Amino acid sequence: MNAEKIRNFCIIAHIDHGKSTLADRMMELTFTVDKRQMKSQLLDSMELEREKGITIKLTPVQMYYKDYQLNLIDTPGHVDFSYEVSRSLQAVEAAILVVDATQGIQAQTLANIYLALEQDLFIIPVINKIDLPAANTEQVADQIINLLGCERSDIIGVSAKTGQNVDQVLDAIIEKAPAPFTHSTPKTQETRCLIFDSYFDDYRGVVLYIRVFDGTITKGSAISMMAAKSAGLALEIGILSPEMKPKDQLQAGEIGYIVTNLKTTREAKVGDTVTLTKNPAPAPLPGYKNVLPFVYAGFFPVSNDQYKELKEAIEKLSLSDSALQFEPENSPVLGFGLRIGFLGLLHMDIIKERLEREFDLDLVVTNPSTNYQVRLANGTELEIKSAADLPDQSEVLEVREPWVKGEIILPKNMIGNVLNLIVEKRGRQTNLSYLEDRAIINFEAPMANLLTDFYDQLKSATSGYASFNYEISDYRPEDLVKIDFLIGGEKIDALAIMCHRSEADAIGRDITKKLKSVIPRQNYEVAIQAAIGARIIARETIGAYRKDVLTKIHTGDRDRKAKLLQKQKRGKARMKRFGKIDIPSEAFTVMLKRD
Repeated sequence: MNAEKIRNFCIIAHIDHGKSTLADRMMELTFTVDKRQMKSQLLDSMELEREKGITIKLTPVQMYYKDYQLNLIDTPGHVDFSYEVSRSLQAVEAAILVVDATQGIQAQTLANIYLALEQDLFIIPVINKIDLPAANTEQVADQIINLLGCERSDIIGVSAKTGQNVDQVLDAIIEKAPAPFTHSTPKTQETRCLIFDSYFDDYRGVVLYIRVFDGTITKGSAISMMAAKSAGLALEIGILSPEMKPKDQLQAGEIGYIVTNLKTTREAKVGDTVTLTKNPAPAPLPGYKNVLPFVYAGFFPVSNDQYKELKEAIEKLSLSDSALQFEPENSPVLGFGLRIGFLGLLHMDIIKERLEREFDLDLVVTNPSTNYQVRLANGTELEIKSAADLPDQSEVLEVREPWVKGEIILPKNMIGNVLNLIVEKRGRQTNLSYLEDRAIINFEAPMANLLTDFYDQLKSATSGYASFNYEISDYRPEDLVKIDFLIGGEKIDALAIMCHRSEADAIGRDITKKLKSVIPRQNYEVAIQAAIGARIIARETIGAYRKDVLTKIHTGDRDRKAKLLQKQKRGKARMKRFGKIDIPSEAFTVMLKRD
C-alpha cells in the first residue's frame, strides 16, 4: 500500500483510563473483529492482564477504515514497562492521549506525554468516560489545554465503553495524523526494521513485532539483529488483525510480525534493529538500550524437591522476557533457589503469580532489594544484588545506591502529607508546580526506600487520589550499612538488608518485632537480634512454652519441686543449643509492610 494511505499510531494513558477498551471499540467500528467474537480488552490476552485490568505486553493490530490502513499499538501503562512504551512510540508517527474524565491527568500520563513529545509525535487528545455521572469534562479539558497548549476544539470527548464519538477519533487519525516519512524520507536503501516487542512461542520459536523503516523484508530472508549480533531466518512474515495473517513481504512504513528460528528473546531484544544478512544496513536505528533489572528477590520452593521445576519454569518465562535475569542462590535456611532481577515490583508480582498459577509452584519470596555498587579498599569495583553479598565492612571503601527521579500528581490540599512522606524516605523535593486544581511534586529519593510500602503509604496519605511515576536517575555514595538478623544465635542470610546508618536502629527494632510476631514459640526461649557487624542494635525474645512438670507432685515438698524445675531448665538449655527453629515464609517478607 502507498505510504500516504498508512497511519501508524499508539494509545497512551495512565492505568485504567480506558485505552484497551478504546482499542476494542476501534476494532468493532472498523469490522476488524466480528462483534459476536468480541470480548472486553481483546488485546489483553494474558489471564493476569484481564484479571488486573492492565496491559502488560503491548499488542499491535492492523485495521482498515475509509481506504486507510491504520496500525495501532496498545501500550502498557505501568511504570515498570516504560521502556516498551518508548520503543512503541518510536514505531509510530502519532499518539492518542486518553485521559479519564473522572480522574484527570495522572503521573504515568505525564511520563508518556514527555516520551511522545521527545519522539516528535502528533498527539490527539481524547477524554474518556464522559458518560459517567462523576465526569468532569471541562476541568479535565482545561488540564489538557494547559499541558499541551492545544485548542478546546482539538479535544475529543468519548465513551469507549458505549462507543460514543469513537468514530471521530478514527477520523482525526486519518485527517490529522501524519503518514510515515512525512517529516523524513527513508535514510537508506538497505532494510532496517525496529523490534518493538518479541515473545517466545513454544511451537514456532521467537516472534518479533516490527516496524519497517527502510527497504522491504520478504518471507525466507536471512536476517541479522544489529545490537545482539545474532542471525536467523524470517520463516514467516505478516500482519496482525489481531490474529496473525501471513504475507509475502512488508514494506517501509508498515507494522507487522516476523516468525524466526531464534530460540530465545535475548537474541532479539526490544529496540534492536533487524536488517538483511546479505545486504546489511550501515548503521542501526537510534535509541536502543539494554534494559537492566534493578529490583532483586530470592525465589525458593517451599519443598526443595521443586527446585528443578522452579529453574525450568524461570528459564521458560525468560525465553519471552529478555529483561528477566536470574542466578542460583543457596540459603542455609531456605535451601536452593534463584535470585531473580526485575524491572520493578509489579514485574516481580506478575512473575511470581505466573510461576504459582502456570507451573503450580509453592514459593517463598524474600524481601525485594535493589542493586548496589561497591568500591573496595584495594580498588576493586563490585555490583551486589543482595545484602548478604556485601564483603566485610573493613574491606569496603564506598557503597553507592541507586536514586530515582519521581513525580507525584495530587490534589493541592494534600501537598503537606506527601512532602513529609518524601522526607521520611530520605528523599528531597526538587520542584513544585500546578496543573489547574492539581499539584505536581518532583522529587529525588533512594530506590531502596521506595521498594517496600511507599506506594501504599502514598495512597493512604492522599486517600487514594495521588499517582506516582519514577525513573532511575544515578548511583550515589551514601553511609550504608548491612543489618544481619540472628534467630536463636544463628545468622539468617536471607533476612539481611542494606539501609542508611541513620535508619538502622529504627529498622532493626521494627523488624525484630515483626519477626517475633510471625515465628512460632518453641519449647525453649528464642532470641531475635538485629546486628551491624558484631554490635547488637535490637533484640526481641520469644518466650518458651512451659510444661508443668509439677502436676504429679501432690505434696508440698519445696526441695523436690525446685529439683524438677532445675532439671527442666537444664533440658531447655540443651534444646536451645541443639534445637532447630522452623522459620515460616512470612518472616522473609516482613519488610514489605512496615508500621
